[in-house]
Amino acid sequence: MKKEIIQTEKLSKPVGPYSLGVKVRGGNLLFISGQAPWDSQGDVVGKGDIVAQTDQTLKNLQAVLEAGGASFEDVVKLTIYVTSFEGYQKIAEIRKKYFKDKFPASTMVEVNRLVDKDMLIEIEAIAVVGD
Repeated sequence: MKKEIIQTEKLSKPVGPYSLGVKVRGGNLLFISGQAPWDSQGDVVGKGDIVAQTDQTLKNLQAVLEAGGASFEDVVKLTIYVTSFEGYQKIAEIRKKYFKDKFPASTMVEVNRLVDKDMLIEIEAIAVVGD
């Protein structure tokens, strides 16, 4: 898969670990349902802690990527749902552990509540696998 990061001088540079756009050629699409900060027993990890919840959510996303034959490098789009934007900078720092460069396009949306009242974050993704 060829992954091209789209930039333009007409817009300001991204303020976090994301790209304005990502163009891909070849490969198969992998759509990943919203992943949450649940452990393998279905319990919420890090109640009240956006750092712990973001890390667990990204570990869960990684498990689905690997099961689909992909990695974080193959992710072209993220949608992040949070119950508060206050933790944005902490979320961005955790994301940098998983996404090293050629960041995916990304949207973050603040919502009133997620499926479990103790969840602070949920992340869904689209990846392009193989050529």
